[in-house]
Amino acid sequence: MSIDRPMPTEESILEFLDVCEGFYPPDAVEASIDQQRQWYDALCARFDHALPQGMVYADGMVLRIPIRRYRPRTITTSTVLLYLHGGGFVVGSLESHHSICAEIADFAGAELVSVDYRLAPEYRWPAQSEDCFLVLKHLLSSTGSKVVIIGDSAGANLAAGLAIRALGEALPGIAGQVLVYPALGGDLQKGSYVEMANAPGLTTADVAYYRSVLQAPLRHPVAAPLHAVSVEGLAPAFITVARFDPLRDDGRAYAARLAEVGVEVWFREEPQMVHAWLRARHMSEGARAGFKAVCEAVRLFASR
Repeated sequence: MSIDRPMPTEESILEFLDVCEGFYPPDAVEASIDQQRQWYDALCARFDHALPQGMVYADGMVLRIPIRRYRPRTITTSTVLLYLHGGGFVVGSLESHHSICAEIADFAGAELVSVDYRLAPEYRWPAQSEDCFLVLKHLLSSTGSKVVIIGDSAGANLAAGLAIRALGEALPGIAGQVLVYPALGGDLQKGSYVEMANAPGLTTADVAYYRSVLQAPLRHPVAAPLHAVSVEGLAPAFITVARFDPLRDDGRAYAARLAEVGVEVWFREEPQMVHAWLRARHMSEGARAGFKAVCEAVRLFASR
């Protein structure tokens, strides 16, 4: 019996998927955690890119949490960008999204801080959220500047959760939240989780695996923002999803909830994209356009 595998038709994205599977096999989650991280590191290195001219960066610590600061040659705003990387809460590091962070910072003309939050299974939920929230509070209190929170996939889950935490604690200064193919706690038996269950790059079974490793409460508003009792008053949001991604409807549903209560929200769906398309931004026209939209949203929020 054949398994339906929905596929895009853009040739460069199909090439991207072929390269990815050469480094990170479709059944990667069946391997050990160490093996997954080795494969992911190799994949990220394959798609790394030269940093924008004049970009400088330095590693440091905020309390006990490793971070990396990026400073473009031209700074046009005092707002700071906070980037939270994807990787299912299991893989990823300061290196995995290095050039992505640098390019966003350069486009926005803003300093960016990337967080090396603790990973599962060594550290279960809420360790990841706690690390990121500590860095957020430090940035808001130490610089007096506003912050735009940015994340992709698991990092977008953390970003959305931080916005909810900040609102709950009446913490001012969140200028915007930029969520790229976010995982927000949707029902695995409905919508895109069924339609795109066997999509390339990420399957619904993969999502279930990452949830089982993280062990976050299924309906906690920070761990699963779709289940927040209220989203009224949240920071403005830009949400982008990929058509060929089981997480697609999480972003759709969250954008709709925000809009219903009057939160400023910009929503974009990439018709030919798959999960993790940020890495294809230098080889795919669709990914290039999507990345430009992300960068423009960051710059807009940071300029206010």
